[in-house]
Amino acid sequence: MPGTRKLGRTTDHRTAMLRAMVTFLLEKGKIETTVTRAKEVRSMAEKMITIAKEDTLANKRLVNGFVTKEDVTHKLFAEIAPKYAERNGGYTRITKIGPRRGDAAEMAIIELL
Repeated sequence: MPGTRKLGRTTDHRTAMLRAMVTFLLEKGKIETTVTRAKEVRSMAEKMITIAKEDTLANKRLVNGFVTKEDVTHKLFAEIAPKYAERNGGYTRITKIGPRRGDAAEMAIIELL
């Protein structure tokens, strides 16, 4: 079930981290992080894209309350969501890239399709 991983952080810290990572993913299209964080980011990013598929004021306010940059919100509604209009979920892909050198944490790249 998505949203149940604590990631070793307090609730406020975890929420801020996920908001920043989702914003960066929507802005750049690809990020490199650990596998568990990637799975959480995928869940939140796909929810944002699903909300943005219907262009209403209420949905813009919902997305703007989570995404930390207004220009990313505009990009989401103008470019990203219309690209996935005919698709029902599965907007991102997680690719494992092996262990991190410092602590051997399993790393992954998450990207928008």
